[in-house]
Amino acid sequence: MTDATAPVPDEMVVAIDGPSGSGKSTIARGVACALGLQVLDTGAMYRAVTLLALEHGTDLGDEAACAALARDHVIAVEDGDATIDGRNVNAEIRGPDVTAAVSSVSAHPAVRSVLVAQQRAWIRAHGAGVVEGRDIGTVVFPAARLKVFLTASDDERARRRQRDEAASAREVNVDDVRSSLARRDAIDSGRVASPLRAAADALVVDTTDLGIDAVVTDLVERARAAGIA
Repeated sequence: MTDATAPVPDEMVVAIDGPSGSGKSTIARGVACALGLQVLDTGAMYRAVTLLALEHGTDLGDEAACAALARDHVIAVEDGDATIDGRNVNAEIRGPDVTAAVSSVSAHPAVRSVLVAQQRAWIRAHGAGVVEGRDIGTVVFPAARLKVFLTASDDERARRRQRDEAASAREVNVDDVRSSLARRDAIDSGRVASPLRAAADALVVDTTDLGIDAVVTDLVERARAAGIA
């Protein structure tokens, strides 16, 4: 198994962090496409472990058992598809059950250790990439050439997530979404292992009133200036 303590590659890494609804996934895909790079959604990896825990009836508070699931199954995210042992789980990992539980599972240091090793191995295999998540610039790739932390107002983030849910034929109340986001923010920011926060040298971008294309264009220019792609 890849050692999470092995030297971390910093070549050609664009690290994009931020809370749910800040625009991470859309912007990461746009930047990767413009630069001709692959994108790694690390959140999908934690969601995959959470799905495994739910499917196996694993106690979500059992750190060792959750970490074992991460080690014993092949979790991959390539070309926008998340798979477990070759099974496409894109729809399942975005469902409400996984969404409600993922912060609990991802808070386990042992789970994070397993997946961080896999994320670093992904960059070693690809040589470059855009990596999005919550601890990319602070923990996974602390020497990334470009670090970005995206934010947005609570109301705007809730509206975006409600639109995402509606697009997946799941009707939810925006106030319920706002409460769910606040709960997840508290867990992700307060966890001991790799809390959600901006790296000291990250570019912080508030996307509340910004168009996606404008943000992507700016980050692509910054990435190229940093020698990425």
